[in-house]
Amino acid sequence: MKFQKAFILLLLPVALMSFAIAQDWKFIADKWVSFRTDHDEIYLGDFRDDFRQLKLRVTDGPLKMYDMKIHFDNGSVQDVQLRTHFKAGQESRVIDLDGGLRHLTKISFWYETKGVRKGKARVAVWGTK
Repeated sequence: MKFQKAFILLLLPVALMSFAIAQDWKFIADKWVSFRTDHDEIYLGDFRDDFRQLKLRVTDGPLKMYDMKIHFDNGSVQDVQLRTHFKAGQESRVIDLDGGLRHLTKISFWYETKGVRKGKARVAVWGTK
């Protein structure tokens, strides 16, 4: 009986964490960024590019992200100041899109990168509805 209670107590936090993490995050797009540039854009426009929240995942090298602008189909732009130093494998905070469910057309970002792979890092954008 004690074993069952201990097992349940150990499993409960794992189950709760899995539920919280299990938001339906969808890979949107990615971009390899290098030391040669400090500004890049990811163009979107698929009819399925409707999201409520975004997050970035940086891999393959460190990246210092300064600013990100999210462009919507109605012409409005949401400015997101990140000012974050990402280590390889790190994610950004969850970014709530103004106005709820929005259709994305482009994401612009400004950064600085210095890494072991000749200054390249991969920035992946993920979204959830």
